[in-house]
Amino acid sequence: MERCQVPPQAGLGRGGPRVRSGGRSGGAGSSDPARAAAAPLRHRAPARRDRAPPARRARPQPPSGAGLPGGFDRRCWMALHSERLPPDCSAQPAPGTPGDDRIYAALFAKLKELLAWRASDGDPPAPFLDGQRYYEQGLYEEALTQFKKIEDTDFQAMFQLGVMYYDGLGTEKDPERAVEYMNKILNSDSPKARHLKVAAAYNLGRAYYEGCGVKHSTEEAERLWLIAADNGNPKASVKAQSTLGMLYSMPVLKDLKEAFFWHSEACDNGNLESQGALGIMYLYGQGIRQNTKAALKCLREAAERGNIYAQGHLVEYYYTKKFYSKAADLAKRTTENNDINMLAKKADCHPTYVAKGVAMAAFYLARCLQLGRGIKQDQDAAKKYYSKACHLDPAVASDLEVAANLGRI
Repeated sequence: MERCQVPPQAGLGRGGPRVRSGGRSGGAGSSDPARAAAAPLRHRAPARRDRAPPARRARPQPPSGAGLPGGFDRRCWMALHSERLPPDCSAQPAPGTPGDDRIYAALFAKLKELLAWRASDGDPPAPFLDGQRYYEQGLYEEALTQFKKIEDTDFQAMFQLGVMYYDGLGTEKDPERAVEYMNKILNSDSPKARHLKVAAAYNLGRAYYEGCGVKHSTEEAERLWLIAADNGNPKASVKAQSTLGMLYSMPVLKDLKEAFFWHSEACDNGNLESQGALGIMYLYGQGIRQNTKAALKCLREAAERGNIYAQGHLVEYYYTKKFYSKAADLAKRTTENNDINMLAKKADCHPTYVAKGVAMAAFYLARCLQLGRGIKQDQDAAKKYYSKACHLDPAVASDLEVAANLGRI
């Protein structure tokens, strides 16, 4: 999907605004960062389940259509993908032995036979599951045909049609039609639509933010994402919670305490990107009192789970603290894989920040190789890694080069 541009200052950590110690202190309320560092995945602001979502405030709006670029544009600050059907509605069977296409095909053939029998017996979910079977196989045109047959009686089919028209799966992109489907689900009083409402609200927020299918409105996107996030409910849209954390880090809506709160909620509900963001916020005192212990706990856990941006910031931390061997070792592992999109997909993190993380690691590895810090000196290898950093993110490489020339690193 073609995405538009946002201001270059948006984001957290390198490439975004930093508030060092002495900046905004305190968390979302009166968080205790030491307590937050005590347990994995619970780096949280105080419990605020009874808090009503913030009232909509009049805020300056970016130009109409301002959304999100894709690829490696350094101005991009977060990923927005369609929220998919809740997992418990999936018809995909276990594929058996990994890579064994024959077993996988046999399982789907068996499923097709079973669903045909169930449909002939009048089982209501069978028609949807048959369409979902095609969807899971990537046979989108067949899935679209099946879902359209039952769109008036099945909200799950309606939801899938909305996703397919928005993302152009099995049909031409038609965001206006996609928005109609999502609005029908969100505004329905039917109990059968209840479990789809938060995902529909997230997708509508995405449409309003990107100005795709509807007139662009950051305020309306915020309102819908607050509905989808459901005040941090783990059964709501965790993606919306993380998105709000990034939204409140932007210059247009900047509220770092709110950003910290929503990243805390998303992290508590398992979101990897928000866990890395919390580490950076603790490290630089963004929206919370600076706390290196809590920062390192968040960053290390996120790095172990595959957050490349967190790995890049850990490399930087180790290097600046003169733990050169640790910096070089982690940087070498971080820069081994050159497939940014694959790394992003695997970790469900945005490619822009994966590229930034690898660029940071590559630059510091080059610095270690050039000066023989924590690793054997190798000028040729250093040049290679300097070039890699420049290729992946010129802004990050330029920033670090200036710091190196000034003797700061």
